[in-house]
Amino acid sequence: MSTKSEEHVTEEAQIDHITGVDESLKPKTDKDRTVSSVTYMFMWLGDGVNLGNMTLGASIVVAGIATLNMVQTFAAALLAILIITTIFTLNDRLGYKSGIPYVVQLRMSFGEKGSIISSLMRGIPAIVWYGFQSWIGGTALNEIMKIVTDGAFNNIFICFLILQAVQIVLSLYGFHAVKWVETLVSVVIMLALIYVFVVLLTSHRDVITENWVQAEGSWGLPFFGFVMVFMGNYAAIFLSAADYSRELKTGMSDKKRGLLYFFSILVAYGSVISIGVMLASATGITNPAKAIPVVIDSPAISIFISAFIVVGAVAVNMVANIIPPTYVITSLTKLKYKPAVTLTGILAIGSFPWLLVQESNAEGLGLFILVYSAFLGPIVSILLVEYYILRKQKVNIAAMYKKDGPFAGYNPSAILALLIGAGAAFIEVDLAWIVGFVVGGIAYFLLMKFAFKDSKFKKGTIFEK
Repeated sequence: MSTKSEEHVTEEAQIDHITGVDESLKPKTDKDRTVSSVTYMFMWLGDGVNLGNMTLGASIVVAGIATLNMVQTFAAALLAILIITTIFTLNDRLGYKSGIPYVVQLRMSFGEKGSIISSLMRGIPAIVWYGFQSWIGGTALNEIMKIVTDGAFNNIFICFLILQAVQIVLSLYGFHAVKWVETLVSVVIMLALIYVFVVLLTSHRDVITENWVQAEGSWGLPFFGFVMVFMGNYAAIFLSAADYSRELKTGMSDKKRGLLYFFSILVAYGSVISIGVMLASATGITNPAKAIPVVIDSPAISIFISAFIVVGAVAVNMVANIIPPTYVITSLTKLKYKPAVTLTGILAIGSFPWLLVQESNAEGLGLFILVYSAFLGPIVSILLVEYYILRKQKVNIAAMYKKDGPFAGYNPSAILALLIGAGAAFIEVDLAWIVGFVVGGIAYFLLMKFAFKDSKFKKGTIFEK
């Protein structure tokens, strides 16, 4: 009887003989995994400390008064982080065990052709966020240029294009660049945020207390709506958890990976959301890159803070918004990794991110997250039902790469379950992710059991004849 290691080697050999598969999409071998647990933790710290999360915190403040008070804000964030961590740890396991990326994992449930739709639903929001983060970084870079040139230079769009070019070059080096960028940023930018936090507490305590801490807030639909918004900000990331866990060194237990996710996201997410609310309460400005210079009346400090806003934007893009859509483009177009990652950067420019950061569109950003979450909730639920319930964590990896294999074509049960889950989610858009998650998962199980009796996608599942 062959050992698990021998079976893995056999699968690798089978995949190597399949033509037309780009190297970036093949399973990562043990020797290719270079990310340690410490680096992985710093990676998620760097990802969480970003201006998108801070802007979401700022969106809690409407017309100068917070819709959630301090206790409600922290409770909503903690609840969201617990759910995020649980789903992240469950969904990263297949990628961690087998080394496959998300776009290949999708074939398990949706089929090779069916995965096109579901992969685009991950790739498109990531590209929009890529542009959004780059515009925030470009805004901060422009603040630096204004100070350095004494107001002679003032062009956010040019700064945005410069930053985008830098990110495209960095992303050409893949996860090798991600590792060192994230490790540097996660430490330094946290120190910068601590400084901002202290300034806010010492100079703007009264107005923050009045507008946020002592606000009446709500434990009703607004509370749960913000839980969904907070989760929605990570929904696309934990959906493609395999893209990250496949880079992590082997031998780590599920519990340890879960704790890495929890504490990293808790520290990063908690701090930036708090500072976002405090900045908006103190200044009435929802764009953090513009609010921070207002709070800190010092050119030198403003340059320092803005510089790390720039680096922070690069950091979150390197983790969450560049690699996943690049894999999607590689899978769909057969482009090699480097042309695909360059195309991802160009598409991000075309997402018109300057519209998302306008003061009048702060609530629109939250709506955008809720809308795409309506589709992402059912997808991750379908993947979890497939892997843990229908297949009992036993998947033929090599078969997912075969053009004429059992995962060729599309699985109608998965497509229908996705549409049913998303349709249910839109009934109450404020709770889109959780509604889509629950309904989509149940619909998939029932469709796989009772519908499409002769479907080849039942092979290897508990419903195989």
